[in-house]
Amino acid sequence: MAKKVKKVVRREYTKADVKELRAHSKAKVPVARIAKSMKRTEGSLRQKAIKLGISLGHRR
Repeated sequence: MAKKVKKVVRREYTKADVKELRAHSKAKVPVARIAKSMKRTEGSLRQKAIKLGISLGHRR
């Protein structure tokens, strides 16, 4: 029995996605929660944040 490999689906970041990411960053929301709400991986969000020049992954 071969394991089924999950296919990677790449989605472009829309202007609305970027706006939401900036809002989450400003509100200092944990990355795990952002990932769940935006249905993206933590790595993807971190990479986009680096490109935008905003900070993510706040610790309280």
